[in-house]
Amino acid sequence: MRILASAILAGATLATAAPARAQTYDPTYPVCLHIFGRPPYYECRYTSLPQCNASASGRAAQCVINPYFAHAEEPAGYRRHRRLY
Repeated sequence: MRILASAILAGATLATAAPARAQTYDPTYPVCLHIFGRPPYYECRYTSLPQCNASASGRAAQCVINPYFAHAEEPAGYRRHRRLY
């Protein structure tokens, strides 16, 4: 009887475990639309914030900058200046 009960408990535990999710950000676009639904998800297919804001208008969504954007570069000749205190 104990073996049957532990087998049922183990099966129930494995059945309720959620699968791991893949990366939610697409690294090819600089702006993502975070849609608050069930489940919440990201659509990373926008090239600018105004373009994304037009898609988010009237929806439960918010535009965010993609932290994994692969083509992000500093402009040529860009120098960071050190602050002197």
